[in-house]
Amino acid sequence: MRLCNFIVRDAIIPSLSVPVPQTVGLVKEAVVREMVGALHAAGHFRATDVDEIVKAVLRREQLGTTGIGRHIAIPHSRHSAVDRLIGTMALSRDGLPFDSLDGEPVYVFVLLVSPQDRPGDHLRALEAVVRTMRNDDFVRQLRAGQTREEIWALLENAAPGW
Repeated sequence: MRLCNFIVRDAIIPSLSVPVPQTVGLVKEAVVREMVGALHAAGHFRATDVDEIVKAVLRREQLGTTGIGRHIAIPHSRHSAVDRLIGTMALSRDGLPFDSLDGEPVYVFVLLVSPQDRPGDHLRALEAVVRTMRNDDFVRQLRAGQTREEIWALLENAAPGW
């Protein structure tokens, strides 16, 4: 599975607008809300579903951080508002506190939302993100991306995550 199979091109955020400094909890909510808002703006679910999806992702975050280390976080959840796996990517130019396993700030965020009844797709997407992000050169190029088009081109040319 490749990231470009589920990342929504029109929902990519080249530079998050989350202000710092804030508490980790406020940062997490702001990041998730901005990313879910981008998926909504790209037409993937109704406006009335935005708050519920944000809450679902934050509930998942309470079970354990999705800040996997190496400056990467993969907030995610399953929700009935979507009928297929979708995701978006966002970059933070200065890094944000996200309670990462290694205690480091996060620069690359990948948000996943999948249907309730498709756990296999959800797990394969998580695995694809983790494997793709192990490539330090790819992550370095990704972080240098300035526009949605530059980021999308990197995703299209990236080797499959598995």
